[in-house]
Amino acid sequence: MDTSKPFNVLFLCTGNSARSVIAEALMNKEGAGRFNAYSAGSMPTGRVNPHVRPIVETCGFQLSDFRSKSWEEFATPGAPPLDFIFTVCDNAAGEVCPIWPGQPMTAHWGVPDPAAVEGSEAQIGVAFSETARLLGNRIRLFLSLPFASLDKMSLQSKLREIGERADQASPAE
Repeated sequence: MDTSKPFNVLFLCTGNSARSVIAEALMNKEGAGRFNAYSAGSMPTGRVNPHVRPIVETCGFQLSDFRSKSWEEFATPGAPPLDFIFTVCDNAAGEVCPIWPGQPMTAHWGVPDPAAVEGSEAQIGVAFSETARLLGNRIRLFLSLPFASLDKMSLQSKLREIGERADQASPAE
C-alpha cells in the first residue's frame, strides 16, 4: 500500500449520530497525519447525539465539528477517495451500500449502540464511554498494522480480525 499520503477512512452506522461520530473523532486524533476519518449513515438522524460531546472534546474537537450526514455524500464525484470503510453497527453492515469509488477495503467493527441505553445520565455516560473504549481499541490495533509490508489480502484479513477479536483484549495485551 502507498503510505506516502494519508489514508481516508469512513465509519458507517445507520443514524450517524453516535458510534460512527465517535470513531471519526478517535481516528482523527489517534491517526493524525496518517489518516483522515469521516463518518456517515445510511439513514442519518440529522443531529449528533449530545452525549458524544465529552468524547469528541477529549479528542480535541468541538461537537460542532461533526454533523450527521448521508453516506451518499461519499459516493459522489468530488468526494474524498476512500481507502477503508468500517461499519460500526450491525444494521449498516447488512444494508446495500453505495458503490464506493476506488474499491476501498471494508470490515465490520460492530459495537452496541450507546444511544439505545435508557437510564440515568450516569448510566448513559458509561455506555458512551464503553463505546469509545471498544472503538478506541480497534482503532489502535488498526493503526499498529504494518501497512507498507502487508499485501491487500493480508490486510483485509487483519481488518476483519480486528472486528472479531478486538473486544477480547486491549492492544497492550
